[in-house]
Amino acid sequence: MKVKILSGKDKKKEGEIIEIDRKNKRAKVKGINLVKKHVKTTKEKKGGIVSKENFIHLSNLLNIGDNKKQEAKK
Repeated sequence: MKVKILSGKDKKKEGEIIEIDRKNKRAKVKGINLVKKHVKTTKEKKGGIVSKENFIHLSNLLNIGDNKKQEAKK
């Protein structure tokens, strides 16, 4: 589902929802609200500073729907 960001540092940007946390009313949007996370090195993974998406409250998102569904209606 495509959404538009209504407030915050990524205002007026659009993206697709990756994950929804219904209990806390928050969602992760692909490529939006990126934060830097310091990851410790382990035997399996290399450490370093990683950018990843963080949650945004649902009240700051506007549903603009899927383009495929809108094109089919026209």
